[in-house]
Amino acid sequence: MLREYDCAFLDDVIVDGRVAHAESVREQYATDESPHEGRIPDAVVWPATTEEVAAVLEGANGRGIPVTPRSGGSGLEGNAIPTAGGIVLSTADIGHVDVSPADLQATVGAGVVYDDLNERLAAKGLRFAPGISSGDVATIGGMVATNASGFNAVRYGETRDHVRRLEVVTADGRIVDCGRNVVKTSAGYSLKDIFVGSEGTLGVVTEVTLGLVGIPEYRRAALVTFPSRVDASRAVADAIGSALVPGAIEFIDATAMKMINAYHDDVSFEERPTLLIELHANNSGIEEDLAFAKAICEDHGMRSWEAAAEENVDDVWQARRDKYHATNAYRGDWEVALVGDVVVPISRYPEIVEEVSQASDDLDLLTSCVGHAGDGNLHFTPLVDPDDEAMVERAHELNERVVRKAIALGGSATGEHGVGIGKRKFMCEEHGPAVDLMRSVKETLDPNGILNPDKVLPDG
Repeated sequence: MLREYDCAFLDDVIVDGRVAHAESVREQYATDESPHEGRIPDAVVWPATTEEVAAVLEGANGRGIPVTPRSGGSGLEGNAIPTAGGIVLSTADIGHVDVSPADLQATVGAGVVYDDLNERLAAKGLRFAPGISSGDVATIGGMVATNASGFNAVRYGETRDHVRRLEVVTADGRIVDCGRNVVKTSAGYSLKDIFVGSEGTLGVVTEVTLGLVGIPEYRRAALVTFPSRVDASRAVADAIGSALVPGAIEFIDATAMKMINAYHDDVSFEERPTLLIELHANNSGIEEDLAFAKAICEDHGMRSWEAAAEENVDDVWQARRDKYHATNAYRGDWEVALVGDVVVPISRYPEIVEEVSQASDDLDLLTSCVGHAGDGNLHFTPLVDPDDEAMVERAHELNERVVRKAIALGGSATGEHGVGIGKRKFMCEEHGPAVDLMRSVKETLDPNGILNPDKVLPDG
């Protein structure tokens, strides 16, 4: 029988009606964007300050009440599902922004939405660079929690690479600063790096100081088609190995292109394995880089090269961002069973692409692929009839097969979506005895086990 928790103490530490006990509200916080089954929490709370977060955690810790931190709710691995009930703590109301252009930094609340931040930074010629597809929903706190990244990671790195300082509340309510507002420091253990990617299992991030980059003066993009998936992915490996530093290289397979075409009335892309290559620069040398990229693609038998005018680059990217919606809309009442997320060494990218294709054939599934190919990240989306239990089960079998192949190739079970519920089973396979050290860190920072239980670490 599932335990229910008395969360009445929240009404004493949070004011202005920012606590919900009504079932109709709590139901909205039982799930995220993942396929994993949710559980209705006993209460939802929206603290507006770090001090309020501390009061909630101190009270919950003393009473043994589980707390599930939540930001935008866009997670794809069950990261924010309250599996043990208790309290869902939303950081959505912690939304302050302080930009320091001279230092190329911004200090922001955990609830600030990625796209909103970049819209504000653009007026100063700056941006927070990782580039994620869910940027209209995902928050900075959530990005830190999963170490998120996306289109631009090949050039600018993942979230971790931009975090200078974190303000974190520990399970017992202590407020601690981790890191400094500087580009580098050698003073002590890098505690901020322990919290980045910990998915709220070690502490709740309330404020982040981020390093920023300038918006490039020039952007060039090209859509390049190839005879096969292998030719396209080998071109990526050669491009990165040749020291070309693109702003992005996206892989889009022929099935994904077909789905995008069906979704948009105003686009008509060639339905072949495709690379979307974007280059950034602040000088005219970008044209030489573009010619170099084209030559590499020619070496791999490219079928076509279509350069996008600078004013049309964002339109091309919008079609790519719509890929998930295009997949869901492709076949009547069928749905995306899951969004796969693996990463492998660049040289092994052709192998992981082929593994998805072979597994899809073996399991009789319609699966499309896209990926941030420049850093070895691949996403795959099997489309299923949700009423066909056997088909849904085969989709999850495909996911396990591809994840295990990625690990065997020297890669990781997750490149950017995090572990959450869905990838816990692979942690020992990927990390071996290091999982025991992770458990030691968890037990030290959260001895009562209240923070986001049943996430990241497998059952011991």
